Amino acid sequence: MAKEELFKKVFEANSKKIFHLCYGYTGDDDAANDLLQETFLKVWQNLDKFRNQAMISTWIYRIAVNTCLTYLRSEKRQGKEEITPLLAETKQEEFSEKNEQVALLYKCISKLEESERIIITMVLDELPYPEIADISGISEGNLRVKIYRIKQKLTDLYNHYERL
Repeated sequence: MAKEELFKKVFEANSKKIFHLCYGYTGDDDAANDLLQETFLKVWQNLDKFRNQAMISTWIYRIAVNTCLTYLRSEKRQGKEEITPLLAETKQEEFSEKNEQVALLYKCISKLEESERIIITMVLDELPYPEIADISGISEGNLRVKIYRIKQKLTDLYNHYERL
C-alpha cells in the first residue's frame, strides 16, 4: 500500500478521536484543529518509522498527547496554514453533531488536569482500558481508580455549570 493511501486510511480512522482529544485539551475548536493538523503532519513525517510494536491508534494518540502538551506549555501560539478541506469537513461534522450538553461536557473536561483530560477523552472514545493504561503509562488497576475519580470530578463540575 502506498504511503498516501495508508495515511488517508489512518487519518479517516483516527481524525475524529484525535480532534476530541485535542478539543479536550484546549476547549477551543480552532486550537483543536491546529493541533489535529500538527499531529497528522507528524504522523505523515514519521509513518515510515512506525514499526507495528503498538497499535497505530496508540502511536497516534501518543503523538497527539505530546503535541497538545507542547502546545499548552508553549507561550508562542502561532497560527497554522489553512486547514485542508478534509479537516474542514471533519470540523463541520463534529460541530453539527454537538449539542449544548456535549459542549458543556467538553467545557468541564477542559477544566481537568492534563493527565485527567487525556484519560477521560480516551474513555469517551471507547478505547480499551489496557490500551489507555499503555498510553498513560500506568497500571490498569491504577487506571480504573483514576477513571472513577475523574468521573466524580466531572460530575461535580457538570452539576456546578448546570446550576449557573
